[in-house]
Amino acid sequence: MPTKVHEFTWPDRVVVGTIGLPGERTFYLQVRAGSQIVSIAMEKQQSAQLAEKIDEILDQLGTLEGNPFSIPASTPIELVDNDQLEPVEEQFRTGAMSLGWDPSTVQVVIEAYPITELDTDDDESLADVEAEVEVPEMLLVRMPVGTARAFAKRTREVVGAGRPTCPLCGQPIDPGGHTCATPEG
Repeated sequence: MPTKVHEFTWPDRVVVGTIGLPGERTFYLQVRAGSQIVSIAMEKQQSAQLAEKIDEILDQLGTLEGNPFSIPASTPIELVDNDQLEPVEEQFRTGAMSLGWDPSTVQVVIEAYPITELDTDDDESLADVEAEVEVPEMLLVRMPVGTARAFAKRTREVVGAGRPTCPLCGQPIDPGGHTCATPEG
């Protein structure tokens, strides 16, 4: 069965947002073009890493001699999106993701795939099993550089708006209290 591709070449909106209270939030990558909206669930760490890697790509491209792609060093104010998520209908929970750059369209490219179950026999290697796994659907998003900067900025803010981190152990502090997991020394 062929993979269903939810493709957004020039999206009207691409954001990470959450539903729920800190400590119980579900993160979503939501993309809209016209009336088509796709929302995929992500882990907090996936969201944070995606923002970090987008900024790394854009920063590296911006240092190329003459900045041939006109990469903005900061987020263009007109692209800041602080609105809530639109109604969420989860398409899938994200497993693997890839991030790339398309110089022909000057866009950052995100590919997201659902979590898949891998069943292995003792005689099969993991690589052989992964090659046989059929992915039922995927999300493919292409973002212009300004939109990508704004996406990364918002994502960092959304990730940072959760529970505060314990300065001793680095674990999140729950509203009901915290048992510090500092190593005994």
